[in-house]
Amino acid sequence: MIHDALLIAGKDLRLELRSRVALNQVLPFALLVLVLFAFALDPDKSVLTEATPGLYWIAVLFSALLALQRSFAIESTDGNRDALRLSGLDPAGIFLGKVLAVSVQLVVLEALLGVGVVVLYTSRIDGWVLLAVTSVIATASIAAAGTLYGVVAAGLRVRETLLPLLLLPVLAPVLIGSTRAFEAALNGSPSEGWPWVGLMSIFASLYVVAGIFGFGPLLEES
Repeated sequence: MIHDALLIAGKDLRLELRSRVALNQVLPFALLVLVLFAFALDPDKSVLTEATPGLYWIAVLFSALLALQRSFAIESTDGNRDALRLSGLDPAGIFLGKVLAVSVQLVVLEALLGVGVVVLYTSRIDGWVLLAVTSVIATASIAAAGTLYGVVAAGLRVRETLLPLLLLPVLAPVLIGSTRAFEAALNGSPSEGWPWVGLMSIFASLYVVAGIFGFGPLLEES
């Protein structure tokens, strides 16, 4: 399973390096979201400071949707999905590989967006450990849930609109938890953020387990 996961992740990441969709399309879009909110809220610095964690994760979530759609668009062309079914690879390995590839792309985007947040919103960060752990767990949650629902929507003509409709309600607890944890880190009270990290860990575990056991049947039916 691990070998299959690394194989799929390597394939997806190589395709991304060639096309550079994340850097050329997704990152500018996410940065534009941050810039627009910065202009909209700039007259009231206190509101901008309070809104920073939520705005950051909204930008990340939009970026994730684009990255996930790209991940499954690759498999929807030239019979690639049929080839994936017949490849003999462990479905759990395929799932974990796609989760890993999307997670790597999101980590890079999150780091660059974090720089943008510090520059645009003049944010001061105190709880670096809390921020790092929150980012890892939130990224894993988004990638796992997105990959699971992505395979559901992949074979449909309306997949571009269906995926957000399926995914956003499921990720609401993760979005809330990551926002609250970031608020605690930015407000100088990291201890208040760790309970939210624990809650997010539960959802991340559920998404990963559901994906490991459910991805194979969903891939066969899609």
